[in-house]
Amino acid sequence: MLILRSAALFVLAAILEIGGAWLVWQGVREHRGWMWAAGGVLALGAYGFVATFQPDAHFGRVLAAYGGIFVAGSILWCVVADGYRPDRWDITGALVCLAGMAVIMWAPRNG
Repeated sequence: MLILRSAALFVLAAILEIGGAWLVWQGVREHRGWMWAAGGVLALGAYGFVATFQPDAHFGRVLAAYGGIFVAGSILWCVVADGYRPDRWDITGALVCLAGMAVIMWAPRNG
């Protein structure tokens, strides 16, 4: 159950961080306006709180593990939102990052 909660929090963090950054990008670089950018800033602010709900008490571990989710989530976001076509190396790299995330976050530890 803790792994499911942790995984859900990582997904929520990715949606907020990647989505927030994407909204800022759209607002500024794609000239969609400051309302888009403001929405992105709000999402990025909310992202900052999500890690505090992770069951693991070690900030460094949570943030390092989240890096794997960020990499894979960024590729997936760009596939859905921007029509990006990842090649086999993008996918391989994302899978390696996810494997590293799982080891960092959920490997059995003594004490």
